[in-house]
Amino acid sequence: MHLTRFTDYSLRVLIYLAVKGEQRSTITEIAERFEISRNHLMKVVQDLNHRGYITSIRGKNGGLLLKRAPETIPLGELVRDTERDLALVECFSDDNECIITPACRLKPILAEALAAFLAVLDHYTLADLLGPQRPRLIGLLQLDDTYPEA
Repeated sequence: MHLTRFTDYSLRVLIYLAVKGEQRSTITEIAERFEISRNHLMKVVQDLNHRGYITSIRGKNGGLLLKRAPETIPLGELVRDTERDLALVECFSDDNECIITPACRLKPILAEALAAFLAVLDHYTLADLLGPQRPRLIGLLQLDDTYPEA
C-alpha cells in the first residue's frame, strides 16, 4: 500500500494546523516549513477546505485553521477522502481486463488487507499524531524557540 503525495501533504497540513491551534497559518508558511510546492499545497488546501477539515479565512488577517477538533478527525476517514484510487490492483477497477480474475483469489485477499489497513487507521485521530510529541513538533516546525530541533 502506498499513499499518494496528496494524502501525505493533507496529513502534513492538518498536523501543522493542529500544532498551531488557534493561530492562523498560510499556504506559503506551510509550504516553506515542509519545503514542498506551494502550488501543489494550494490544491490540497482547497480539497481539505471543501471537505470540511479546515476553514480558509480571506483578507488581511486571514489564514487557515482546523474546522474540526483534532480528536474528531479519524485518519481512516482522511485517507479515504484524499486517496483518489484505492484500487490496489487492476481487478479492483471497472476496466479490469485480467483474464484470470474469475479464478483468482488475489482480489478478495487484497480487499481484506485494505479493509484491515483502513480499520487500523480508523482507530486513530489527528490528535493521536500529536500526543506527547506536540512540543517536539513545535520545535521541528520552528513554531516556537522554546523547543530545540534535536
